[in-house]
Amino acid sequence: MRTDLDAADEGELVRRVARGDRRAFDELYRRTAPWLEVRLRRRCADPDIVAEVLQDTYLAVWRAAGSFAGSRARDSGGAQGSAVGWLWTIAAHRLVDAFRHRARKGKVPQMELTPSTAPAAEDEVMAARIGQELEQALLVLPPEVRAALRATVLDGLSSREASVLLGVPENTVKSRVRRARIALREALS
Repeated sequence: MRTDLDAADEGELVRRVARGDRRAFDELYRRTAPWLEVRLRRRCADPDIVAEVLQDTYLAVWRAAGSFAGSRARDSGGAQGSAVGWLWTIAAHRLVDAFRHRARKGKVPQMELTPSTAPAAEDEVMAARIGQELEQALLVLPPEVRAALRATVLDGLSSREASVLLGVPENTVKSRVRRARIALREALS
């Protein structure tokens, strides 16, 4: 049996959550938590941190849904981004916060830098939008350079946040991103 929530997109679900609709929150969680957990696991091998970040993210969504709904009402052109993008931004910042907290306690988790067997969703989207040349250029980059580029460009993290996420100094992140941009520019020219 279809409900009105089945037909609602994620943006509408967030707007309903902003009005205190618990069913809409449950539906948003059902749709997005598996995807978000996979994406967090790609950046953190510690299941405790992933679980903590997932919980913190949805708590923040419940509390801050009004800010997303309000910004979307003011901007009907979509410049504020999608609800899923908004959700990922919250999760990425929570992950960095969790790494900082663990670092203060001397327990910095290491991010796995080996290439995965399946490409990341953002790599597929980027390749589909920009073309085959970019996809090939991205695949040639070393995994640690791709990780720095993904953290700063796709996830929108600052160099400092990316350094915490990746477990390397901030200047290393900056130099890896610079190397990536130079390599991509050369490959696409």
